[in-house]
Amino acid sequence: MSDLATSVILHWHGHPDVLIGLFILQGGYLIGIGPARKKFNLSQTVDPGQTLLFSSGVFVIFIALLSPLHALSDDYMFSAHMVQHVLLTLVSPPLLILGIPDWLISPIFKRDLVRKLAKILFHPISAVVIFNVIFSIWHIPILYGLSVTHHSVHIFEHMLFMIASFVMWWPLCSNSAAVPRLSYPLQIIYLFVMSLAQIIVFGIVTFAPEPIYNHYLDTPKLFGISALIDQQLGGIIMKVGSGFLFLSLIITAFLRWFSEGSKNDKKGYNQGIN
Repeated sequence: MSDLATSVILHWHGHPDVLIGLFILQGGYLIGIGPARKKFNLSQTVDPGQTLLFSSGVFVIFIALLSPLHALSDDYMFSAHMVQHVLLTLVSPPLLILGIPDWLISPIFKRDLVRKLAKILFHPISAVVIFNVIFSIWHIPILYGLSVTHHSVHIFEHMLFMIASFVMWWPLCSNSAAVPRLSYPLQIIYLFVMSLAQIIVFGIVTFAPEPIYNHYLDTPKLFGISALIDQQLGGIIMKVGSGFLFLSLIITAFLRWFSEGSKNDKKGYNQGIN
């Protein structure tokens, strides 16, 4: 391994904007489940498992934006950028949502206007459209080039990704009674649609006969991988990562649906006997 490659994979970033944002996110959550809960005399208990999930989601963002992965994705490898996007869109958001208890977020949805807007925003059709439009637009070569060459644009892109991903994951992971998650049958349909939605972007990136992101043409090849192979690898990471995850969730939703139906059938049978 070259000295440059070694220095890159050992380089951790300390962007103040990211550190401040993560501190506010984690700190706000801990205040909400701790001092704020006690101040308002809320009787709800704090589930350590949910706290761990939320904190893990914050940690994933930390790894995606401050670890050596950030330097690799910005300056050297498109495939590393796709790994970063997988962490920001497919790993962190569901952990954050699953870590938010209903009692913590329910005061927000008590307002009729907020609840109505949330139901529109988190409707499965809206969620699919919002996420995939934003994700696809930012993979247009011109916008992609702006994001990796201008830090402020990159921050804006990542914020949009995380917001869109939060919207996309809400119908699957919500703990809120006001805006609940989908039923298991609808989850299966939703996940199937999501698994198909990125095929166009995946196809263009993976099967392009030449590199479409000029930013990586002249960057040092740390591991001897050409720009075209790196781009193809990034497309595969994009699709295989999401495809494997969505397929696993489809199977999980089906098994839970089947188990729920079996329990209801057994309960009905026992009531009939009695």
